[in-house]
Amino acid sequence: MKTLNSRPAVLFTLALAFLFHSIAAAAMDEAVLSKGQTLYLPIYSDIWHGDRVVDGRYPLKNQVSALVSIRNTSLKSSIRVTSAKYFSTDGKLLKQYVGAPKTIGPMGTYELFVEKQEARGGSGANFVIQWEAGAPTNPPVVEAIHADIKGHSTFTFVITAHPINPEK
Repeated sequence: MKTLNSRPAVLFTLALAFLFHSIAAAAMDEAVLSKGQTLYLPIYSDIWHGDRVVDGRYPLKNQVSALVSIRNTSLKSSIRVTSAKYFSTDGKLLKQYVGAPKTIGPMGTYELFVEKQEARGGSGANFVIQWEAGAPTNPPVVEAIHADIKGHSTFTFVITAHPINPEK
């Protein structure tokens, strides 16, 4: 059996690998444009922590607030948020945050807020957010910043929305 140990074969293999890497990198850098999406955003209105006690329950639960930030990443086009539904851990619709479509101008941000005292959502709460645009544009960045601030102690974390198919 003959092996390819020659210098031209090695150079060809390296060139081919570089070409594939360059094509993949260019594809990753290319923004995928959209005329709208349905986004799933996890929300934690409370956080369980600590060790389980004898009967299997978690001993501690902290309520946290959540600031939902919908950021239009287009330098030129507006987008419209048409719906922002807030669901509980068991999937019950708790609140529709957007009564009428809300337009977000280029590079603008629209915010929603889930108060710390809102305990109905639970640790598995979520938003389903729908947005649309008149022409293909950059999708918005949608995040939830969770916080519990007590004196000199701060607990924060960020969750990012993910596109979903609303038909499934």
